[in-house]
Amino acid sequence: MDEVMPAAGLDRIAPDVAESIATRALTDAGVPPADSAAVADALVHTSLRGISTHGLRLLPQYLDDIAHGIANPRPLRTVVRETGPTAVVDADAALGIVAGLGGTREAVRRAARFGVSVVVVRNSNHFGAASVYSRAMAREGMVGWVMTSCSPRVAPFNGSRAHLGTNPISVAAGGGDHEFVLDMATSQVCLGEIRERGRQGVPLEEGWAKDAAGRPTVDAAQVSTLTPLGAGHKGQALGMVVTLMTAVLADSPLDWELEHIESAPHGRGREVAHFLMCLDPAVFGGREAFDARMRTFVDDTRSSPASGADPVRVPGDPERIRAARNAAHGIPLDPRTGRELRRLAAGYGMDDLLTTTGIG
Repeated sequence: MDEVMPAAGLDRIAPDVAESIATRALTDAGVPPADSAAVADALVHTSLRGISTHGLRLLPQYLDDIAHGIANPRPLRTVVRETGPTAVVDADAALGIVAGLGGTREAVRRAARFGVSVVVVRNSNHFGAASVYSRAMAREGMVGWVMTSCSPRVAPFNGSRAHLGTNPISVAAGGGDHEFVLDMATSQVCLGEIRERGRQGVPLEEGWAKDAAGRPTVDAAQVSTLTPLGAGHKGQALGMVVTLMTAVLADSPLDWELEHIESAPHGRGREVAHFLMCLDPAVFGGREAFDARMRTFVDDTRSSPASGADPVRVPGDPERIRAARNAAHGIPLDPRTGRELRRLAAGYGMDDLLTTTGIG
C-alpha cells in the first residue's frame, strides 16, 4: 500500500479564511449554522489576539468532542432556576463556547433590566478563553466578570498531586483604546503553554511546574502538576474561589471530579460549570461618569513612569497589539493546527482560499 503523506501545514492564515474553514467544519459536524459561526468567531478572535492555546488549536478537539458524544451539537439549553437578576442554566452538554455565549446573552439581558446579574451555567464543556465572554459584555457597555471550573492540573500550595484546575478569571470593561481585559489563570501558567514549550524544546520558567515526585522542574516532559499563581497560597486561594463560584454554586462536579478534555469518556458531557456576572455602570456612578473615569483610569496608568525601556501597559494591551499585527499579516499557527486546517480546507474544496489570500 502506498504511504499517504500528511498534508503540508500553514505558517499563517488570514482571519476570514480561518473563520470560513472552522464554520464549515462545525456545520458539517452537525452544529447549527449560527452556533458554528459564533464558535468559529470566538476561536479565530482568540488566536488573533495571540492566545493561541485557546484559539484555533482547539478546533480539532471540539470536533472530536462532537464526534464522540461529549459535546451536544444541538443542545436544548434551559433555565432551571431563576430570580429577576439571576439564573441557573443547564447547557445540555453543549459546546462550551455555545453555552458560554448563551449565558452571556442571558446575563446582559438581565443586567440591562436590573442593573446587575449573575448567571451560572452547568452541564457544559470546555469554553476556550474566558475573555470571549467578558469582552462580549463590555461591548454592550457593561462590566463583565467570568470564571469557569476546570479539570485538575494544579497542586495546592505544599501539595504534590493535581487537585485544582487552572481556573481562569476574566474581567473586562470599556472599549477601543480604553478597553481593560484581564484574562488570567490562577496557576502560574496554563497547560497549553507547557505543551508548546515541550514541542519547541524550550525549558520552562522556574516555578511553573512540578514532576511526579513533587519537585520543581523546567522540563516539560517531566511535568506532573502546575503550581499556583504568585506566592502559592494566594494562587491556591484564588483558584478555590473560582471553584466556589462555579462548581459549588452550580451543584456541579468539583475540579478533581472532572475529566481532562483529552481523556473524557465518550457519550456524555464533562459537566463543566461557568460563572458570568454582568454590571451596568448606569446604575452605579452613571454611564457618562463611568466612560470618563475609564479613560482616565487607563490613560493615566499607561503614562505612569516606566522602570525601563518597556512602557507601562494595562491588561489587554499586549493582546490588542498582537491582534492588529496578526490582522495585517495573518494568524501564526503551530504545525499541528496548520496541518489540520489545510486538511479541512482540502476536504471542503477550499484550497483556493489558502492561496488567493497570499497567506500560507
